[in-house]
Amino acid sequence: MAVFERNFNLSQRMTQELGKAIVCGVYPKDESLPTEAELCEQFGVSRTAVREAVKMLSAKGLISSRPRQGIRILPEQEWNIFDSDLLRWSLEGNPSLRVLREFLQMRIAIEPEAASLAARFADEAAIDAIGEALEGMREAKNKPEEGLQADINFHVSILFASKNRFYIRLRDFIQTALNVSIRHTNVIKGDHDAIVDDHAKVYNAIRNRNPERAKAAMLLLIDEALTFIEEELAEAGETIPESR
Repeated sequence: MAVFERNFNLSQRMTQELGKAIVCGVYPKDESLPTEAELCEQFGVSRTAVREAVKMLSAKGLISSRPRQGIRILPEQEWNIFDSDLLRWSLEGNPSLRVLREFLQMRIAIEPEAASLAARFADEAAIDAIGEALEGMREAKNKPEEGLQADINFHVSILFASKNRFYIRLRDFIQTALNVSIRHTNVIKGDHDAIVDDHAKVYNAIRNRNPERAKAAMLLLIDEALTFIEEELAEAGETIPESR
């Protein structure tokens, strides 16, 4: 049993380290990865650990492993970017503004409608959970980490309140990316009370069972964050699409 657990832990570590290296561009995308033997030596693990890691990364759409072809990195469009590990690897360290922009564009497509559905279908317990998260944000004025977690809880609570199973299933994706996105955009805005007030507009619209107002309030909240990112991209000289 101890040997199995040790091999499992090594496989997990290998998966994390190799996966992050691939996503961060350590390995050229148009070349094969090192052989199993070379990976064993490079990461200090057994062939069993390497093979398990390859299986896990293949399941995430990062790589393929075939006889006589070796281990190859798949095109980015094949990557399962909804996988929380893969998303975290892409956001760790110095996240690209392009990734943050794409994430906010995704949120605009999802969260306003989730807020609208919450206003229509949420039960009192689900609405109370949103309110508790909002109160946590309000009380964490000088506690950035607590405020961040409360902010994340606010958005995830709305996904649950929507009563839509597909939106609820996005919770890990939203939570992982918000952990980075909020840190970035809240620093730019720099006004705790205004941030709380913007979230309160969403909550009040849901509490008052006003779907259209809830949708509009959430759209404005996310669009402001997207505007911050696009302004940074413009300053960096990157072209911004004409429409979103």
